[in-house]
Amino acid sequence: MSNRIKINQADPAAYKAMLAMENYVESTGLSTRHKDLIKIRASQINGCSYCIDMHTGDARNAGETEQRIYNLTAWRDTPFFDEQERAILTLTEEVTLITGRVSDETYNNAAALFEKAYLAQLIMAIITINAWNRIGIATNLEPELVAS
Repeated sequence: MSNRIKINQADPAAYKAMLAMENYVESTGLSTRHKDLIKIRASQINGCSYCIDMHTGDARNAGETEQRIYNLTAWRDTPFFDEQERAILTLTEEVTLITGRVSDETYNNAAALFEKAYLAQLIMAIITINAWNRIGIATNLEPELVAS
């Protein structure tokens, strides 16, 4: 059991600001499938077990297949993801692992596939899950073990 702070209790205003970002992302026209792919892939990269657990469950409940979820870490080597999903996953990885810039190739590919507003919403969704991942990791959130 962790004795680290709970942001929602220690600083309710900060937590409220994060919830506002999450509520914004949820209110956009982004498809559930696109949001789920972003949340799972960024959480995998960041190693946030709490978010991986939560968002894989959400994706399953929304109809995502086990096969796609299990293969998300190796998405480039599978035929399971379409052109738009591949662009989203590439963008998610480059924003999450931002060591310099998102490449022009990645950005231009996404910009060619999505309208400007949708692309902006994708970027905001990626930024938001990365912030949640960092909160989860910094405060040592862990998923609950579900008895089978």
